[in-house]
Amino acid sequence: MITEKSCGAIVYTKDNGSIQYVIIRSKEGIYGFPKGHMEENESETQTALREVKEEVGLTVALSTKFRSEDAHTFIRNGEERLKHIVYFLGEYSAQTPNAQQTELSGVYLMNYETAMSAFQFESSKRLLTDAHNFLMQQ
Repeated sequence: MITEKSCGAIVYTKDNGSIQYVIIRSKEGIYGFPKGHMEENESETQTALREVKEEVGLTVALSTKFRSEDAHTFIRNGEERLKHIVYFLGEYSAQTPNAQQTELSGVYLMNYETAMSAFQFESSKRLLTDAHNFLMQQ
């Protein structure tokens, strides 16, 4: 089985005491977080920062105090693959998210409850819940 590794971030901003999360929507209609494949000689944090910038146009302050992983299998070109994804938290302010037109159909700011109802996968809900609980303890 082929193994792939991606990194990304659960991106957020604080607005009048409320946390708003940056949620992407893929061309296939799947809601999630900005992420992408590691390139040669990149660290996990470098990949996460680059992918957030590429996918949603934001420069974020990445926190490595929060690190969560996800994994799933999928089929590409008839081959089963295992994808490992590492997520950090990324905070931004005074910027406007913009969806990368070639890969995404949209980018949205959502509060916790709205994002939870938008997600199709339990893993996305778990990641957001873990991140949200972490932020509430700060």
